[in-house]
Amino acid sequence: MPRIQELFVTRVYRDDLQRGATTALVSELLAASLEIAAADRAGQAWSKANDYPGYTSYASLNDLPDRHPAFTDLISVLDRHVSAFARTLEFDLEGRRLAIDSLWINVLRPGGHHGAHIHPHSVISGTLYLAVPKDASAIKYEDPRLSMMMAAPPKKPSAKEKNKTFVSVTPSAGTLLLWESWLRHEVPVNHAKTERVSVSFNYRLD
Repeated sequence: MPRIQELFVTRVYRDDLQRGATTALVSELLAASLEIAAADRAGQAWSKANDYPGYTSYASLNDLPDRHPAFTDLISVLDRHVSAFARTLEFDLEGRRLAIDSLWINVLRPGGHHGAHIHPHSVISGTLYLAVPKDASAIKYEDPRLSMMMAAPPKKPSAKEKNKTFVSVTPSAGTLLLWESWLRHEVPVNHAKTERVSVSFNYRLD
């Protein structure tokens, strides 16, 4: 009998922090994120100048743990999850470690979206979702081989998830997603009537 060997698997790590010991943390982070977003004039100005559909602290703040202890607690939680994901990926860190490189708030308003992109100079990236209203955007991942498919025919609508060219993952409040930073992803239009709030981050090899 012929045998199909699966090679070069792309992994996305998912867990739910809206349960157990981390349930309260999600609520604290949401309140802190909205408070910081309302006070961050530089971030508001950058978001407006760069047509960001809502607010992001990406270009204005690099000290979130100093602004609210919930972000310090978050990094401790993320460290554990990133370490577990790295073991799954079988990284040989050669005595080094993965360390938080950047951490930022995103408030995506209704009608907003974020085009396809990667996170250069990082190893693992991710997002923790704090508020996900009805009809809010999913996150859409792209097969990293897409540019090399050339004459390949399209995939059937009924194709298994692992065979699709694009895969959308729908989060809820408390969903934590991790992926390797080279994986291209985008945020389609937010069809919700209220804002979607999340915290994104990158880990580097330290």
